[in-house]
Amino acid sequence: FSMDKPVRVRFAPSPTGPLHIGGVRTALYNYLFAKKHKGTFLLRLEDTDQTRFVPGAEDYIVEALAWCGIEIDEGIGASAQAKHAPYRQSERKPMYRQYADQLLESGHAYIAFDTSEELEAMRERLKAAGVPSPQYNAITRSTMNNSLSLSAEEVQRRLDAGDPYVIRIKMPRNHEVRFKDSIRGWVLVNTNNMDDKVLFKSDGMPTYHLANVVDDHLMEVTHVIRGEEWLPSAPLHVLLYEFLGWEMPEFAHLPLILKPDGNGKLSKRDGDRLGFPVFPLDWKNPETGEVSSGYRESGYFPEAVLNILSLLGWNPGSDQELLSKDELIEKFSLERVNKAGARFDPDKAKWFNQQYLRAKSDEELAALAMPDLAAKGFAGDEAKLAKICGLLKERAVFVRDIVDQADFFISAPVEYDAKTVKKKWKENSANYLGELKLSLSELITFDSESCENVFKTCMEKLEIGFGQLGPAFRLALTGQGAGPSLFDICAILGKDEVLNRIDLAIEKLG
Repeated sequence: FSMDKPVRVRFAPSPTGPLHIGGVRTALYNYLFAKKHKGTFLLRLEDTDQTRFVPGAEDYIVEALAWCGIEIDEGIGASAQAKHAPYRQSERKPMYRQYADQLLESGHAYIAFDTSEELEAMRERLKAAGVPSPQYNAITRSTMNNSLSLSAEEVQRRLDAGDPYVIRIKMPRNHEVRFKDSIRGWVLVNTNNMDDKVLFKSDGMPTYHLANVVDDHLMEVTHVIRGEEWLPSAPLHVLLYEFLGWEMPEFAHLPLILKPDGNGKLSKRDGDRLGFPVFPLDWKNPETGEVSSGYRESGYFPEAVLNILSLLGWNPGSDQELLSKDELIEKFSLERVNKAGARFDPDKAKWFNQQYLRAKSDEELAALAMPDLAAKGFAGDEAKLAKICGLLKERAVFVRDIVDQADFFISAPVEYDAKTVKKKWKENSANYLGELKLSLSELITFDSESCENVFKTCMEKLEIGFGQLGPAFRLALTGQGAGPSLFDICAILGKDEVLNRIDLAIEKLG
């Protein structure tokens, strides 16, 4: 890259609904690139298509990026407004017409009056003649109603009469458009395969193609990093830079995020079908009221989500998988982004969250779990809860797993796991537990180590193995057949509670 100018990148979504994680990854790569090169990351909204505008979508985009930790330096959602405001295309409407006019004057665009019926008739005519994908192009434009086929007087008459029209780009014949993509290398397209796209619509709004090129130029964007779905439009954008006499930014087209089976682009339906979120936050459809689940509400840590997304299509050049935001910024480069799509693996996403959960201190987890546990009746203090979290976190993927597993720390079991009772509760179990209770009741210091020593001594005295006492003891304490260390549980529950629970189990299970 020529880094002689300060790096400026943009994320420019359309507010047509919730932000898909593919969009979050595009924002993330832009953000990482900007931070790596001490540049600026700006957020702009491509809302030229007013028919697809969805209320609440803009706030959702800003909140989703904030939750993920992708800070906006300039634009929508940034605290300081900058010299390039406004950042919504709909509010920039007055500034586009002059560039459409410039293209008309230089002969790179023309006015077209065709009605939708006339356009449809042209397509049908070409299809009937065996043309597989009919286009409005250098060949067909001469048969249509536009400023290239009509006389100057007729054009003026129609304009004076107020006939609706669009402005189309005039594609040159047999011209090779070439540009270098930072991810894909050289891209070459012949203009004979391109059509005369509409640049300016009859409602006075620019199309995406004109607006995004004008905005990127005026906002001094140096690198356009976007999804590969924009690759087919890139040659048109390259020509617009050329025709307007502007310096072109560097382009980088990111690979798709694919379904878990690798067949096609990851969609909301895949998430619904396979039970994982494809959005950063919950989204409620304002029209249908349908709720789509988000990573935040599903219990994921934002730093885990960033880590997951960063490795979908990029690698740090080593086997390291757990990367903090600072490490991602330091290691990120567009050269290490793959051309091929990246399969989304929901199980791997859970693994990442589990790693981040384990890395948190017991105190941090206690603070996160406390509200839900208090609602379930947990009456202990944070220090006790920290011990519980330390004990349960190895078996947890989400904080809610700790909350779900902590029931037996809140109150004695009301029922006992039927399978374990059937397999492990024998006729001698009550007697053995009675002996254990006696030994435990004599303990002065009731910690994990002391409880374990008493347990072992008791087994030796009774001449039995762990299988004859351990499962019965676990049932008494937790009601379950498996779980964390029995003696750590004893230390947290305390002597009185442990002895009471043994009594209760003997009474209920006999």
